[in-house]
Amino acid sequence: MLIKRSLIFFILSFFSGSLFADAITDKPIEDRRKFTSERIFDLEYAAAPKISPDAKTIVYTRRSMDKFSDAVASDLWMLDTRSGDHRPLITGQGSSSSVSWSPSGDRLLYLTSADGKPNLRVRYLDSGESFSLAQFEHSPSSPVWSPNGKLIAFSRFVADKAPSFATPIAAPDASEWSEPVRVFDDLTIRFDGAGYLKPGARQIFVVSAQGGTPRQITFGENGFNAPEWIGNDELIVGGNDVESPELDPIESELYRVKLSDLSIKALTTRDGPDHSAKVSPNAERIAYLGYTDQLKAYQQSDLYVMQADGSELKNLTAEYDHPIEAIEWLPNGRGLVAQSLVKGFVHLVQIDLSGKIKVLLTDLGGTSFGRPYSSGSFSIATAIGGNTPRIAYTKGAIDRPAEIAYKQGSGDSRVLTNLNSDVLPYLDMASVEEIKVKSRHDGREIEAWVAIPHGFEANASYPLLLEIHGGPFAMYGPFFAAEIQRYAAEGYVTVYVNPRGSTGYGEEFAQLIDKAYPGNDHEDLMSVVDELVKKQYVDQQRLFITGGSGGGVLTSWAIGKTNRFAAAATIKPVINWTTMALAADISAFVSRHWLGAQPWEDPELYWRLSPISLVGNVETPTLVMVGEEDWRTPAWEAEQFYTALKLQKVDAALIRIPGASHSIASRPSRLIAKVDNILAWFAKYDPANKDEKEPSD
Repeated sequence: MLIKRSLIFFILSFFSGSLFADAITDKPIEDRRKFTSERIFDLEYAAAPKISPDAKTIVYTRRSMDKFSDAVASDLWMLDTRSGDHRPLITGQGSSSSVSWSPSGDRLLYLTSADGKPNLRVRYLDSGESFSLAQFEHSPSSPVWSPNGKLIAFSRFVADKAPSFATPIAAPDASEWSEPVRVFDDLTIRFDGAGYLKPGARQIFVVSAQGGTPRQITFGENGFNAPEWIGNDELIVGGNDVESPELDPIESELYRVKLSDLSIKALTTRDGPDHSAKVSPNAERIAYLGYTDQLKAYQQSDLYVMQADGSELKNLTAEYDHPIEAIEWLPNGRGLVAQSLVKGFVHLVQIDLSGKIKVLLTDLGGTSFGRPYSSGSFSIATAIGGNTPRIAYTKGAIDRPAEIAYKQGSGDSRVLTNLNSDVLPYLDMASVEEIKVKSRHDGREIEAWVAIPHGFEANASYPLLLEIHGGPFAMYGPFFAAEIQRYAAEGYVTVYVNPRGSTGYGEEFAQLIDKAYPGNDHEDLMSVVDELVKKQYVDQQRLFITGGSGGGVLTSWAIGKTNRFAAAATIKPVINWTTMALAADISAFVSRHWLGAQPWEDPELYWRLSPISLVGNVETPTLVMVGEEDWRTPAWEAEQFYTALKLQKVDAALIRIPGASHSIASRPSRLIAKVDNILAWFAKYDPANKDEKEPSD
């Protein structure tokens, strides 16, 4: 009943805008300064900055939580890099994204979703007028200008006929027959965030920059994506144009397509993902990301450069032991700027064509908002020559969401926005400190961050909340996170950790959990908990554990290994690798790369690494939560664990989030429901609260 009452409160408070203001105003001063659930509606963050070719203007996406639409609002704003002038460009038109400048800098291309309809628009900067390039039944993506600014290439879904084995008879007039049967014959029949898949594939189109009818350029059965112009009459595209591509889900190649005759040629052929192509300014070279597939659960992407015909391939980051996530050419074509993960931080590095690497900045990030994942983006002014790029980027910080910063030359970056100066100075936010701990398994250094509640004293009285990241091949870092701040605001010393398997610490560190997850990463996490108990930061009787996705796996695993936690909340976990490998949207990857065998080939391995194998040991009261439309870690994973706990007579509750995919917190009300129900569950089992409720004599 506690959970049901909490959900009702969240719904009522969400749809009553005045309730928030009245509640805050009527509270004592110390409560008004608290980071409460509704404060997420007060915060904003910057994303996706695009700098003009002449480096004078930055257009970026300004995001906030809209309490009335229960969605993330995305408007476009402009910044003058010299004066700092800050003004709206496109607001109130639904979600706006994928902005790109025309080569001459006189127009902007962007996607919108006004009235729920996909739209690709061009806006003239001198007049402010804009128009839709075409009518789109399916949403376009990855739009890019041709070098001469006359054409725009993009990808969009093209439907195909559904498989059918029988022709249904016609229903009688005025009858109420059921929906026709749906027939599937592909391996992947649904995908997280998309639901059940319609037959068809994404294809490449081009359309005049003045609007008109898009022309389809590719027709392969498996589809193509991510177009990149090479000259004004050819494209580089990504895809996997082979038979049965679903059996090798990470495989992709780069292809060169001529617009004149639609001929297509593969430029890469190795076994492994090759993607994210970028053509040099003189169109002589192609840079891209990828690796040779060794059937590992995780491998780092390297940066490659080849001639435009696919020859003279060179790996520029063979000796750089950090993953590359995004790349842009320097305007002079003598090197590239790359985004990279480095020990909790996101770096921007400059890489010349010999492979020499120079760090440009180390504070990129900040766009994850809910949890402190590494994230962020950058862009380079394309018309400014020389070897010193002008860069716009999202600046990450531990005490605030992302801002837009501008860097020119070797000097310090200039932060051009201050989006939360009207909120954060008036709240008692948690401070965050970094700690490094030796793992009790093998002495490896494990990095973690601890959010300290306001007014904290190290007197061994505080509750601890261990928050575990998903992935598991991902990275937390010193970035602002609303969920972490919310936990700390309720008095929890909140720790988040990068155990073995996390990215950014070298490929060998990430691959320590290959074919062995979950495993010794549990020891890393417990070592951090031990350290905080030793430092007298927390009461060892008041320990709590939670995590989502991969963090849900490790939460479920931990409570099968130890009874030290007062309560647990496992969010969208994998509980049984057999059912995951046979029914999730990434089933082929799980069996081929994650575990290296099919369930019937090595059932012992599948069972040994499944948290369900340890459920007989669990005594910890456990909340299980999952989205009802989660196809990455489907709802039946959570339900198996919940049912097993109930059969074991362990205190347990199940929360299903209607309409939610794997990204449970993608809507504000769901983020609130997720965090506040976790807090309510922990409060129910907090020994300190039980003591307070003991009847007096």
